[in-house]
Amino acid sequence: MGELGRPKRPLVLTDDERAELKRLVRRSRTNRRLSFRASIVLGCADGASNTAVAKKHRTSVQTVGDWRQRFVERRLSGLYDEPRVGAPRTITDADVERIVVETLETKPKGRTHWSTREMAAHAGVSHTTVGRIWRTFGLKPHIVRGYKLSDDPQFVDKVRDVVGLYINPPDHAVVFSVDEKSQIQALERAQPVLPMDLGQPERQTHNYLRHGTLDLFAALNVATGEVLTRFTRTHRAKDLVAFFGEIDAVVDPKLDVHVVLDNLSAHKAPPVHRWLLHHPRFHLHFTPTYSSWLNLVERFFGLLTEHALKRASHTSIPQLRQAIVDYVDVHNSRKRPFVWTKTAEQILDAVGKNGERILRLHKIS
Repeated sequence: MGELGRPKRPLVLTDDERAELKRLVRRSRTNRRLSFRASIVLGCADGASNTAVAKKHRTSVQTVGDWRQRFVERRLSGLYDEPRVGAPRTITDADVERIVVETLETKPKGRTHWSTREMAAHAGVSHTTVGRIWRTFGLKPHIVRGYKLSDDPQFVDKVRDVVGLYINPPDHAVVFSVDEKSQIQALERAQPVLPMDLGQPERQTHNYLRHGTLDLFAALNVATGEVLTRFTRTHRAKDLVAFFGEIDAVVDPKLDVHVVLDNLSAHKAPPVHRWLLHHPRFHLHFTPTYSSWLNLVERFFGLLTEHALKRASHTSIPQLRQAIVDYVDVHNSRKRPFVWTKTAEQILDAVGKNGERILRLHKIS
């Protein structure tokens, strides 16, 4: 007696199709739907009836028939989900352009910048729509960052000089990046710090007690990452000269010493010039004005502040000094130099573009 129901189109697999279906079946943990559909097709290809396959995979006969028919018509591509068109757009390209332009070129009355809700009310859309548009175009009206263009007439030459020391240091020489972190305060929180707990961040009072200040001179060895330090009460020229003497004492006498400095007046004072005359192996290289970011030791100072000072509570200058010493010891033990990646030409190109934008926006001739 023949099989009841509509006759089924034969389902015959090629070797490649069978291998691919078996591979899809093994992906049950990453794509269960695709694995399920491949299992149905394999069962049907092995000669089992739709009813038997449905019972084995705990699904309906109609589901088995649908995937069998879809595979016969479209082969392997028929097992994958078709792209969904989704709901029709309610925001046109013109609406998007208007929101972007008004974000860039206008401000709400009485305010310095737009918020998502202010723009949403102004444009007649939801604030989530405004947020998506801003994210797409990288617009962040709530963020403002500082900048300062150098007015140093020797800016180009100094950038090339300093960056050249970082990227291609001279032979038979050591390069130090030197600066001082002045007026570091020993601050004690007005009330005890509440340590972090499960579900609770560390908590500190906003006010504090001052217990004095100290100055930190630091010299970063560009090649090794090692930092030399000196603590002082002031940061005058004689303090810098004393620090240079400490550097001179630890560097191999056969090596020249190149020192990158900023333009603090103490760095160019007569005592420094007199000391350099008696120590000709020292060569000073000054960063351009308003360009302390070019001094690599500033990166070390930033990490010191973030990791050891910003959240600390110190009751005395000796305690503050010890905290800094401990951080420097750990830093030096890791022996990880900072790697300067930007070339002088890349820096000058970026500064030039920024300057051109300022001139264009403010119509400065």
